[in-house]
Amino acid sequence: MAQNKTRVVVAGGGTAGWLTAFSLVTRLGNVLDITLVESDQIGTVGVGEATIPTMCNFHRLMGIDEREFMAATNATFKLGIQFNNWANQGDSYIHSFGEIGQRSWMAEFHEFWMEAVANGQQDSLDEYCLELKAARQNKFATKVGNKALNFAYHLDATAYAGYLRAKSEAAGVKRCEGKIKTVDIDPQSGNLTGLGLDSDLYIKGDVFIDCTGFRGLLISEHLDVGYEDWSHWLAADRAIAVQTASVEPAKPYTIATAHKAGWQWRIPLQSRVGNGIVYSSQFLSDEEALATLKSNLQGEILTEPRYLKFKTGRRQKAWHKNCIAIGLASGFLEPLESTSIHLVTTALIRLMKLFPFTAEHELLAEQYNRETQKELETIRDFIVLHYHLTQRDDSDFWNHYRTMEIPEPLAHRMAIFAQNGYVWPDDVSLFRVDSWVQVMMGQGLRPAQHHGASRMLPTANLQQQLAAFKQSINSVLNQLPSHSEFIAQYCPANEQVKQG
Repeated sequence: MAQNKTRVVVAGGGTAGWLTAFSLVTRLGNVLDITLVESDQIGTVGVGEATIPTMCNFHRLMGIDEREFMAATNATFKLGIQFNNWANQGDSYIHSFGEIGQRSWMAEFHEFWMEAVANGQQDSLDEYCLELKAARQNKFATKVGNKALNFAYHLDATAYAGYLRAKSEAAGVKRCEGKIKTVDIDPQSGNLTGLGLDSDLYIKGDVFIDCTGFRGLLISEHLDVGYEDWSHWLAADRAIAVQTASVEPAKPYTIATAHKAGWQWRIPLQSRVGNGIVYSSQFLSDEEALATLKSNLQGEILTEPRYLKFKTGRRQKAWHKNCIAIGLASGFLEPLESTSIHLVTTALIRLMKLFPFTAEHELLAEQYNRETQKELETIRDFIVLHYHLTQRDDSDFWNHYRTMEIPEPLAHRMAIFAQNGYVWPDDVSLFRVDSWVQVMMGQGLRPAQHHGASRMLPTANLQQQLAAFKQSINSVLNQLPSHSEFIAQYCPANEQVKQG
């Protein structure tokens, strides 16, 4: 006799809800019965349009066709983020997704480069990263010969949710329309048992996934799981988003430009540009923020400004009882390093590995919560690095960040890099050595010393090897088409998506 399927109820749609439903039905559909509840009357945040390379791997794992997905979501490619005005006004650097130089087990490439510079070589570390140089020249291809580029996407988040919905429903996910009116809880176990909708539907479940956004309808309002506030480290609590018409070919990178009380994003899609400003209400009014945003836009404004309020931090438990919070319901980190969708995908992989197929799942939940906490704290520290490592003193906002006390793991990492040039991957293998090096050196933290292994080679030999490596990068770079040419051939957006 076939075993009954586990009933999964996903509360909320949007990117988090439909990505959850699609992933679960794709990989566990034979043993799960999945229902998603959402209301057309409730909007989604839908402004997160930049991603990181982990999304490519997740799509492959879920069997998503890249060209189809990109055409359906007005997507472009992303090779990194250009940071303007973060260390000082007028400064600019790129945190790219590429590897810098060639790895060595004993010392990192930047230390060999520093040795060459100490002996008279005059070039930038940027010269040794293909993805960074391709971004600057607006060139792109997924690969040249056997050389694959490391990339991510810019996408229309609303179109992405619609794309996932169509695939989910085709695979057997049931969608129920309506606002959640009642939430029933078993008085003995404390587990959720069912959701009553204003459409008079009643949805019973064994496992409930909370994708209701900042509100956390299930995890917070009904299960009373608290929230750990990180606004003393990340002061921004507001954002305003608008879309503008394209005035130039789409660049293969995001732009994050710092201003006196936050920063502004620019994300190019195939037929428009996503823009927004992230700021702290302690240091800037909504009116000032909107004026700052508008004064730095290019192209006609296509939408009314959309205002968002948030509190940076994490849910004290992302999994409590039989409820797992995913996406904004589990916590929020501002989109400076485009990690929002990444956090949804890693949560889903974690959930699928630890899925509660039986009532005895307390240890699974404990492990899930430990891993989630570590991941969020790691990303938090990387974002704090951008703010704290600044020489700006032109506003109270930057004075606050420059002088504040930072998390101990980040302080230790910065200190050892400043003293010895040593850097290591983070604890969750998200931001690699190259990421830490590009941000720390990009914002002016130059190590006082570097590893002695860089002196093993005679100066002439070291310079010769660096020149050969730079030539190999330029050889690939010369074969790359422009970003726009590649998109036109590979994944032109569907006409209805362009117009939508």
